[in-house]
Amino acid sequence: MRTSSNPAFRNLPTQGSGYATFNTGGQAAPGYQAGYQQQPYDSRPGVSERPMTVDDVVLKTATSFGVTLVAGFLTAFFQAYYLALPAVLVGFGVGLFLSFRPRPSAPLTLIYAVAQGVALGAISALMDLRFPGIVVQALIGTAGVFAGMLVVYKTGAIRVTPKLTRWVIGALVGVLVLILANIVAGFFVPGGLGLRDGGAIAIIFSIVIIGVAAFALLLDFDQADEMIRSGMDAKWAWYAAFGLTATIVMLYLEILRLLSYFRQD
Repeated sequence: MRTSSNPAFRNLPTQGSGYATFNTGGQAAPGYQAGYQQQPYDSRPGVSERPMTVDDVVLKTATSFGVTLVAGFLTAFFQAYYLALPAVLVGFGVGLFLSFRPRPSAPLTLIYAVAQGVALGAISALMDLRFPGIVVQALIGTAGVFAGMLVVYKTGAIRVTPKLTRWVIGALVGVLVLILANIVAGFFVPGGLGLRDGGAIAIIFSIVIIGVAAFALLLDFDQADEMIRSGMDAKWAWYAAFGLTATIVMLYLEILRLLSYFRQD
């Protein structure tokens, strides 16, 4: 299975043979044996779940992201901004646990979604107070990027290759290193490296992050596709939902930040 840029999709176990895929041609992915046969699964209780399908991934991802939106809306509506820090800590902890200890868990995925929703709700509400309408713009932008990259993936306009995967992973590592360096530099120089001060460099940096996150979505789509092709149990759709939710959250936050730069006095 190809390595994803998203830590949530790394080192996943594989099992069985192919099943339904995002590939409308219904043919085996490169690297799989040509002419493979779909193997029947044991439907007896406690033996094995049915293989994962596209519908499973779509439903679980929609559920996870829907919970995030609801939690965010309630946090903003009741102005429960004091929950932001605990939510960030919980989301960070659960995210790390699921990323480095891969397991399909509906409760943990939903806890992560709630935590992220609370944090995003508080941040979004405060941003919207300062820049009215910015949250709606960020949501539209995020939805647009998600839909656009899904179309790009489905049509094969950009193929997910090992080279592209390495490039996206390298870009993500580089972005994280620069963010940490900017934070450290901020302790000694006002504004740090200028990556988050709203200036020209900050705008370019945010655009780069948005671009990297968009390409990370391609890798996430492909990884979910390979999970389906490898015949993993349906319960693993929750893990795919966790990975996609994490990438969407990162994309939304960066779009929100970029829009705030253009709205500053």
